[in-house]
Amino acid sequence: MQHISCKALIQHGSFINGSWQLHDNRFDVINPANQEVLAQVATATAADAEQAVLSAELAFAAWAAQPAAKRAEILQRWYQLIMQHQDDLARLLTLEQGKPLAEAKGEIAYGASYIQWFAEEAKRLYGDTIPAPSADKRIIVQRQPVGVVAAITPWNFPNAMIARKAAAALAAGCTFVVKPAQQTPLSALALAELADQAGIPAGVFNVVAGTDAKGIGEVLTRHEKVAKFSFTGSTAVGKQLLKQCADGVKRVSMELGGNAPFIVFDDADIDAAVQGLMLAKFRNAGQTCVCANRILVQRSVYQSFADKLAITMTQLTVADGLADGSQIGPLIDDKAVAKVTQLQQSALDQGATLLLGGGCHSAGKQFFQPTLISDVNADMAISKEEIFGPVAALMAFDTEQEAIELANNTEYGLAAYFYSRDIGRVFRVAQALQFGMVGINEGAISNAAAPFGGVKQSGYGREGSHYGLDDYTDIKYLCLGGL
Repeated sequence: MQHISCKALIQHGSFINGSWQLHDNRFDVINPANQEVLAQVATATAADAEQAVLSAELAFAAWAAQPAAKRAEILQRWYQLIMQHQDDLARLLTLEQGKPLAEAKGEIAYGASYIQWFAEEAKRLYGDTIPAPSADKRIIVQRQPVGVVAAITPWNFPNAMIARKAAAALAAGCTFVVKPAQQTPLSALALAELADQAGIPAGVFNVVAGTDAKGIGEVLTRHEKVAKFSFTGSTAVGKQLLKQCADGVKRVSMELGGNAPFIVFDDADIDAAVQGLMLAKFRNAGQTCVCANRILVQRSVYQSFADKLAITMTQLTVADGLADGSQIGPLIDDKAVAKVTQLQQSALDQGATLLLGGGCHSAGKQFFQPTLISDVNADMAISKEEIFGPVAALMAFDTEQEAIELANNTEYGLAAYFYSRDIGRVFRVAQALQFGMVGINEGAISNAAAPFGGVKQSGYGREGSHYGLDDYTDIKYLCLGGL
């Protein structure tokens, strides 16, 4: 922490109505690389969450009334400040989350790109005029901000998941309250500091950091002044939050769990497919919602692909995220290590073959070796659940139709990937895959210009792109008569 040059980015309490809230009760923020205490943050309560919601409600009318160009100008300043402090923000992120510093810098730029994108989109929140059924009428359609937006975000992308939601909400004219994951509050609080410096008015952007997930979540999902709720996290938690939002008939967007297939056809560029898989599988030590979870390889190229993948995986550097050359950092906590270990062992017990890795790494107790398993089948738990760790599980298939059926054989539908050089197959498979996002000959698919989101039990709603404002606006129809 002493190497963070801008000390104002290190905050120790929630940011509500333009001021920092400090309490005597505090919780520890732990560095997952070495289990040392990084900081102690004041524990916000459900009452603090309610204060944040009421502050956002009071600030809403004035913020919504700002010209779109003014909101855009303020968001652009926020973007510029984030990029100006990219190195400090990345170091803070690596310390609390664990990912390699190079990836953390990438996340800061990625999150900031959404703020820049929606600063521009704020000025393009267009309506419509529609031909009326008679000459004395006019039909006008406007899009207006929904009101107070509440959000709960995960620990795996503690900067970008907030930036993605807040940027769209603020651009549309909404005010915003977010509860970050208790493992990674420091990145959220640093964003709040820069929002304040950028001139975002008091009450427009609020961060509630605390350990009472249930109590704070109840406020953010049930409070009558919250018009919309947005969540990124597990499907199980998302279902509970949806139930809580239902009583208030709130607008909801959900970005939930994934079980991404990564398909390699026999006509693929195998070397490119290996490199694409390295991106899709091992970023953030496999702790991403769009991570390749099931690797389906056509039998005729199965061995060749497995051999090349194994060689490439042995070149990965496992180390503290701040160490030079680190490519695989720690898993977030002991529970994550236990889950990855259990899924791997379950697969081996049911007949899978361990080709590489297979246990904790000497770098520390929360570091897991890059692991390669072959002979996996669709009935194994490792094929049905998110692994959320650096374990690649290979499964063979024979035909294109079999690959499609295996890929779609999941309750999830967030992301999918496939490699093929057959143009007909590209269109057939892309159409048949039941997922919200499909990477074709590409392992890194997310960017601000594209709509991010899933189908089935991976949720609904889209973040990014010009569709990203839809979830933060209401459509109002005006009928002008007597003309």
